[in-house]
Amino acid sequence: MLDEIVRTIRTYDGVTRKNPICKLVDCFSEVDDFGKTVISFGDDCAVIRNDDHYLLFAADGIWTKLMENDPVWAGYCAVLANVNDIYAMGGRPLAMTNILSLTENDGCSDVIRGISMGCKKFKVPMVGGHLHPDTQAMSLSVSIIGKAEKVLTSFDARPGQDIVIAIDITGERHSNFLNWDSTSMKEPEVVVSRLDKMAVVAERGLATSAKDISNPGLLGTIGMLLETSSVGATIDVDSIPGPEGVDIQDWVRMYPGFGFIMTCDKENTDLVIDIFRSEKVESCVIGKVEKGSLMSLKSGDEKRTLFDFSKDIITGIRP
Repeated sequence: MLDEIVRTIRTYDGVTRKNPICKLVDCFSEVDDFGKTVISFGDDCAVIRNDDHYLLFAADGIWTKLMENDPVWAGYCAVLANVNDIYAMGGRPLAMTNILSLTENDGCSDVIRGISMGCKKFKVPMVGGHLHPDTQAMSLSVSIIGKAEKVLTSFDARPGQDIVIAIDITGERHSNFLNWDSTSMKEPEVVVSRLDKMAVVAERGLATSAKDISNPGLLGTIGMLLETSSVGATIDVDSIPGPEGVDIQDWVRMYPGFGFIMTCDKENTDLVIDIFRSEKVESCVIGKVEKGSLMSLKSGDEKRTLFDFSKDIITGIRP
């Protein structure tokens, strides 16, 4: 089983499409800080110092195949992805803008309907943007701004810490996509209350690093966190919570509607788990952060290396 998971993750386009990012980071290295930048590239959001708090900035583009096959869901996911990025950093979202490109033959009603659904679900306003009405293909990108008192980063996982997952496994797979919909059927108050617990974890200092589980899937997202923190880890595949009837190779690549990874000192682990379980969200320890560059998977007595960051890259970003 582990050999199959390793092969699947290493060739998964949700992971491999991250590889070129490091080239862009190099290109922008001379202009990413003019005095107030705390974090630029390599995290879920950029972090800007602003008096007694931090401003968070993020942007996400939607895959063309999703836009073409399910524009309503594409619009909804554009909001979801950006909102999750803000909460992953321990912040709370304030507002969004969008860039929408349309061909001459495509209307935008379906995409806008999805965006509107997302704004209502996550209670974040869409306040402006830009329209290209005559492009060669449909595309959608959304940007977001948020605010945080304390920040959870992707650069501060430490050897010896527990890797804690918080994930909502109630829901359903959306169509044939590797998307697990755990939000559209729930009331906005429930969805926002659960997300807000990431800000609570940050403000109470219960975790040092975090990421939302996104296009690279669970294992790819953990790999990105380890890579930017220059650490390794062992993940216990058998401890990963998941819905019944979903194959493990699909589940570890799935983009869940609500899913976060955190690293916590041992004395804080139970507190973090209790915070999410109080919201009826599955939460548990699924691994340990280790010194070195190896991200390993174990199941029973088996153990395999998934990534060796002394030679492998996902984003190629190092501290």
